[in-house]
Amino acid sequence: MKSKPEGNDLRERALRLLARREHSRTELTRKLGHAGFVQHEIDPLLDEFEEKKWLSDQRFTESYVADHRARAGSIKLAYDLRQRGVSDVLIESVLSQNRDSELERAREVWRKKFGSAPADANEKARQMRFMQSRGFTPEIIRQVLSVLNKSDL
Repeated sequence: MKSKPEGNDLRERALRLLARREHSRTELTRKLGHAGFVQHEIDPLLDEFEEKKWLSDQRFTESYVADHRARAGSIKLAYDLRQRGVSDVLIESVLSQNRDSELERAREVWRKKFGSAPADANEKARQMRFMQSRGFTPEIIRQVLSVLNKSDL
């Protein structure tokens, strides 16, 4: 039978999680809750961590986007960040700094997966679905595939 965790255990667990990688506040709250800690003890600790700048949704968002933008478009990144409790305002702020590279990132994702222009309409549709699953907008996908008609990337 699992014993109820103590206050010091909460602090140690939270610090261990943050030492591994950045977390959003919501993500950290959820993990600590699953470990058996109670909400009324978690909130003040995370408030303290935010005051000391040990926990930052801004830093988490920037880190997450930097780590995942090579494989995903802005739609998928925004969705994943929302699932981790990041506010829409913060998501938009961070993603707007990366918009100019989205077309190049989409081309690179396409190039790694396919490397050559689609042979027919079915293949084109398959490539488009793949790019959509990676979170690229229809407009970006059209731009990537329209260049293929002119020349292979």
